[in-house]
Amino acid sequence: MRKALLFGVACLALTCFGKFVVIFVAAAPADKRVQATILPLSEQITVRENWLEKRHQMILPMMRRHGIDMWIVASEEFHEDPLTQFVAPPRPYEGNRDFFVFIDTGEKGLRKVAVTGYSEETLKRFFESEDDPRPTDQLLRELYEQYKPKKIGLSFNAKRGVQRSLTYDTYNFLAEKMGPEAVQHFVPAAPLIEEYLDTRIPEEFGTYESLVQLTDLITRRGLSNKAICPGKTTVGDLRRWFYDQLSANGVDTWFQPDLRIQRKGMPNQTSRGFLAVSKEDVVIQRGDVVHVDFGITYMGLNTDWQKEAYVLLPGEKDAPEGLKRALKNTNELQDVLTTKARPGLLPGDVYHATMDAMEKRGIEAKIYSHPIGNQGHGLGPNIDYRSGKREDIGVSQAQPFRKGCYTSIELNTVTPVPEWDGQKLFVMMEDDAYLTDDGYKFFVPRQEAFYLVK
Repeated sequence: MRKALLFGVACLALTCFGKFVVIFVAAAPADKRVQATILPLSEQITVRENWLEKRHQMILPMMRRHGIDMWIVASEEFHEDPLTQFVAPPRPYEGNRDFFVFIDTGEKGLRKVAVTGYSEETLKRFFESEDDPRPTDQLLRELYEQYKPKKIGLSFNAKRGVQRSLTYDTYNFLAEKMGPEAVQHFVPAAPLIEEYLDTRIPEEFGTYESLVQLTDLITRRGLSNKAICPGKTTVGDLRRWFYDQLSANGVDTWFQPDLRIQRKGMPNQTSRGFLAVSKEDVVIQRGDVVHVDFGITYMGLNTDWQKEAYVLLPGEKDAPEGLKRALKNTNELQDVLTTKARPGLLPGDVYHATMDAMEKRGIEAKIYSHPIGNQGHGLGPNIDYRSGKREDIGVSQAQPFRKGCYTSIELNTVTPVPEWDGQKLFVMMEDDAYLTDDGYKFFVPRQEAFYLVK
């Protein structure tokens, strides 16, 4: 059985046949019919295992590029390493300590060994895995003695969580069981992990595209009268609505859905330089601009999405011109950033070029775009003002873009609005995109007009 989402039709209907649910939801453009399918868990695992075969083919060339002779991913009971589901079959691992070992054996290629406390049939498709596993310390030491790797890559001594996930106790366990000589060859695997997680395979594209479509679909419904009743609905109500949509659609999230309200005459509260999240008890009123930051987790992939709605005042049929101009400024910022990026370029250079263009146009802009994919805030090159002072961002963002990488194009502009007596409006947008030879392409068309709440 599977749950399918069909949108692009003119009405909302719900039909249930046992566990089979079909939801028809209005979405633009009306002449374009798109289907996004949420698979049952067993089918999700099958698809991801097929992806894993492709991803394992990348490991040896990457290890050699980064000078790693042996790569060890360690997963603990009730403390699974975030890498585990991307280097091993995606399922729970309940052993006290499980190790997934990749060894460059030279001419014989990549050797893959699962050092686990139990035998599991699916592991044998991807790793050497003994029917009656020998003691972990015995096998780990044997592998070291057999190959004498000069560099043993581990997840420690790095800036990002997924690259420094090895626990203190497991580091000491490896040091003790592999021996003092092996310890001298322990090195951080951070560059290898970054390349592995920032590299997308073509087989993932369709699933991710469907996931972005679902994110867009839920967001459009959330920023409409289907979820908002002006004068009654609170920020907390709308947040809970987004949470409920996750469970209703069989997906998860990697962060709390956040709502921000801007209103004429109401001072904008900021937090660390950004428009602050509104409090739960704030009631959404007519004339408000409503912003949502929302994302979905599914099949080891994540989306990140920010959109804007305007709640019409009595007699209005559209947002005021000043608000529309503010949104167009953010569209201009998106246009420049997405067209200037290219595979092989440094993100700092793209940042400089984009900000220079905005300065010439007199647009107050901020960029904080990030990789996305296996993690919401993924590994890879960031186009982010926080990576350093503007004059040295080109140095601090030294890793070039990889073709095909997925990036959350996250940014904002701030524009005075005449209809709001010159009060500034933040228009914060975020769209998931993939990098081509011609720049970034959005998975679904970006927002170019406020979603309207009647």
